[in-house]
Amino acid sequence: MRLNPFDTSRIDVGTTGGGGVGKAGGIGCGTIIIAALGYFVFGLDPMQTAATVEGMQQGQVAQAPTNEDEDAICSSNQYATETCNALLSLNETWQQTFEQQGYGDQFQQPGLRFATSESFSTGCGRGSVGMGPFYCPADQRIYIDVNFYDQLAQMSGNRGDFARYYVIAHEYGHHIQTITGISQQIRSYQQANPRQANQLSVLMELQADCYAGVWAGKNRNLIDPGDIEEGMQAAAAIGDDTLTKGRVSSENFTHGTSAQRSQALRLGLQGDDRQCDAITNIG
Repeated sequence: MRLNPFDTSRIDVGTTGGGGVGKAGGIGCGTIIIAALGYFVFGLDPMQTAATVEGMQQGQVAQAPTNEDEDAICSSNQYATETCNALLSLNETWQQTFEQQGYGDQFQQPGLRFATSESFSTGCGRGSVGMGPFYCPADQRIYIDVNFYDQLAQMSGNRGDFARYYVIAHEYGHHIQTITGISQQIRSYQQANPRQANQLSVLMELQADCYAGVWAGKNRNLIDPGDIEEGMQAAAAIGDDTLTKGRVSSENFTHGTSAQRSQALRLGLQGDDRQCDAITNIG
């Protein structure tokens, strides 16, 4: 996918440790590895384990200010550059979308923090490089350990850039849910209907997948041949049924099956975010 170069004057970028992003190409733990260990070693539901990352809602934790060189952060390696490029494009696309629909004053850009320290503070509590990518609604920041992208390549079978763009676009989708109030609405439903908490979590994740597709659909002129296939492979690779290999019942799924995630991404690729809204329309 051919994105314009990042412009750090127009994005909020930093690290969790005040240093460089580190070298891309290493194999990180990632949410999936932690979830698998939880299942095989402790007998925990792996998808419940993974869901705690993106489901964190409580605990405001202040972060110490840093004097970081944002250009250096975004230029530190290929993955960091791609992520910063994607953030700029996502900001531009969604701001324009909000303005076109008459909600321009409601739009807020999220922050991006590259996970560089083993443990770090977020608005949602303690974070770790082993958690994989996640969005914290309390501080409206996306947290990414770039080494996760190598793990994603292993799971999805490709190293294409669009698979990596899909990851940040999905997390950005959770930001859209936060600033539109969808996230809080779903959390309220979960509290009122705890037995449906997992099913409601699936709807949240599928909508975020759909929003990721909307961003790509609105930028079809920048998509290279094979990009869509890369996104579909990535979506399928992280479906609940694929990750758990049948060891967890569908009632305990929290992110959706491979087919559901691919379908949600494909729906969003039509470029109309209003179609994604219907996914969480449970009123």
